[in-house]
Amino acid sequence: MTIKFSKDHEWINAADANASVVGITVHAQDALGDVVFVDLPEVGKSFAQGEVAGVVESVKAAADVYMPVTGEVVEVNEALRADPSLANSDPLGAGWFFKVKLADASQLEALLDEATYTEFAKNA
Repeated sequence: MTIKFSKDHEWINAADANASVVGITVHAQDALGDVVFVDLPEVGKSFAQGEVAGVVESVKAAADVYMPVTGEVVEVNEALRADPSLANSDPLGAGWFFKVKLADASQLEALLDEATYTEFAKNA
């Protein structure tokens, strides 16, 4: 799997450039606590890297979900909308947020690999 991480605590699995999967990290869901609501982006909408693409709300706080790369949303996780707790129970699997078609795959190079992100998250 080709998973990269942003400093905003999103992950992206870019194994399929036409439908790269985006979600929040284990660190993010730990910090948020129990997720109770997700606001997912509209399919067909394009976002620039770093732009707010959604919102996740927990019992403790609300947090923006940032687009880790520039691209167009091609699918959202309706199961997550129906059961936001998936972001807690399986943040790197069933709790994914949306899929994006990459506009510029080279942006992935600026994101963090797992080891670098883990070290970054310890100090975040």
